[in-house]
Amino acid sequence: MDLKHISDIEKAAYQGRGEVFRLGMGVLFIVGVMLYSAMRGGGEGSLTLVVAAMIGGYMAMNIGANDVANNVGPAVGSKALTLAGALVIAAIFEAAGALIAGGEVVSTIRGGIINPDLIADSDTFVWIMLAALLAGAMWLNIATAVGAPVSTTHSIVGAVLGAGMAAAGPGIVAWGTMGNIAASWVVSPLLGALFAAGFLYLVKRSITYQTDMAAAARRMVPLLVGFMAWTFSTYLILKGLNKVWKVGFTGAVIYGLLVGIAVFLLVRYVLRGRQGIVANTKQSVNKLFTVPLIFAAALLSFAHGSNDVANAVGPLAAIVDVVSSGGEFHKAAAIPTWVMMVGALGIALGLALFGPKVIRTVGSEITELDQMRAYCIAMAATITVIIASQFGLPVSSTHIAVGGVFGVGFLREYLKSNYDRMLAEIKAHHPEGDLAAIEAFVQRFEKASVEEKGAMLADLKERSKAAQDPAHFSKGERKGLKKVYRRELVKRSQLLRIAAAWVITVPASGLMAAILFFTIRGMMLQ
Repeated sequence: MDLKHISDIEKAAYQGRGEVFRLGMGVLFIVGVMLYSAMRGGGEGSLTLVVAAMIGGYMAMNIGANDVANNVGPAVGSKALTLAGALVIAAIFEAAGALIAGGEVVSTIRGGIINPDLIADSDTFVWIMLAALLAGAMWLNIATAVGAPVSTTHSIVGAVLGAGMAAAGPGIVAWGTMGNIAASWVVSPLLGALFAAGFLYLVKRSITYQTDMAAAARRMVPLLVGFMAWTFSTYLILKGLNKVWKVGFTGAVIYGLLVGIAVFLLVRYVLRGRQGIVANTKQSVNKLFTVPLIFAAALLSFAHGSNDVANAVGPLAAIVDVVSSGGEFHKAAAIPTWVMMVGALGIALGLALFGPKVIRTVGSEITELDQMRAYCIAMAATITVIIASQFGLPVSSTHIAVGGVFGVGFLREYLKSNYDRMLAEIKAHHPEGDLAAIEAFVQRFEKASVEEKGAMLADLKERSKAAQDPAHFSKGERKGLKKVYRRELVKRSQLLRIAAAWVITVPASGLMAAILFFTIRGMMLQ
């Protein structure tokens, strides 16, 4: 065996050690949850409680590994945050959101998916919750392994649906609610894509397409960052602090507006006081969005922890309620502090151990991101959730964020292709071999503002008509000019893979939950 083969084996072994370490830490956490729940339990149902706590910890880790990527992925992909920095920020704020504002009561029948009156007894209810919790966690694990960001809510909803149907047939399902959830598969990514693309076009028209980008940035960035502070503050009050601070929509908008005005004045003061802080380059303008993106990642993580921890521990809280109440189950159950801790720590640990794979998918493997594009995605996520919640539309934060990434990428493709078409048109309207005139016109065209470009193209067409086809290209050369090189800035393979994962999330987790329900019932009835 030569030295090269030995080196390859050592590299493979080193990578394997990392996998073993992550797996070992995950197992230690689940064992710790098992031991703690065993000490708290006692008497009849204690074994069920221990098993449920272990599965709840496993579910929480999978939420951290998959779902949190939506909050920090764009910031990492745009280089506003390093991967390590994003992991630390997200872990801290996810756990803080879960513990500080995670809610005291959670619906035991997730989202009204199934009718609890049709459940035969408390044992059947517990088996449904166990099967749903384990199936949802397993599906998230599979999605994380292939790097596909999927909706945690859809995973647990599909699992409750499947286990409920296995227990009592199709009649137990609230099909109207399921129809709304199915609609969100289309609504969420489309809204995210449209809002993100719209914001990116606004940024390009108002800043990067201007001849003096520095002056445009000093004028527009305070407005954009102030608007971001307004929407994020409103989002945080409505979605992150709603369990500890009861404020209506109007009040949240007003408080958010005050924060936004304060941030706008601060950013404008900083940019005006330091004229040299912005150079007339796109890279310099990008740097102005770095700090806002770091705050956005932290606030999104806090709001996510306060809301989605229920996906990890909701079924566990329901089982704890049944066990502690001697077999009675209720439509709503209080979440004990130790159960909330399982969710918070599990999400943070899962993010740190297994989150980088999905973070890279969202941040860099769909399309190339910079700080301005990441800003647009963050804005799309918050505004879509705020608007949808007021209209009662069921949307997924995962689908919105990933849809925003795709929207940004496809807009860039369109703009690049459109620009290539304009260059081809310029060349087509100049005489054959007049390269000097073409290059001079292109240089002036690239430096011109958006309005000036439109005027230059219109003038070029008029002069072309007046000269009765001044270009003397051959037919083959003309055909070549019409072929615009289409730059694919969005990876189609990622689009198909993620879309497929979204479509099959509910049926896949539902089928797994049904199989697990029959398995658990068979074991318990022996």
